[in-house]
Amino acid sequence: MTASPPGRFRPSPDALATRVGDEIVLVHTGTDQIYVLNRTGARLWELLCADRDRGEIERRLLDEFEVAPAELASEVEALIASLLDGELITAIGDD
Repeated sequence: MTASPPGRFRPSPDALATRVGDEIVLVHTGTDQIYVLNRTGARLWELLCADRDRGEIERRLLDEFEVAPAELASEVEALIASLLDGELITAIGDD
């Protein structure tokens, strides 16, 4: 298993986000790839855009959604890894 992604991120300048109901549609303008985030993923995106670190994002999501902490941590890690792979976010302050 790979190491956990760092704790703070920012949206890529190539990522355009549009809310559609409970979801957020992301388009990478450089690749024309389209990503759809469900309600939970959309909330993660909003918190990430508000300059929240990973720990705060997880705390807020735990408060707002009915989910076990271990399941949430795994889902957050998977989504962040996917957003990084899709070049929709970049890590801030890599160690």
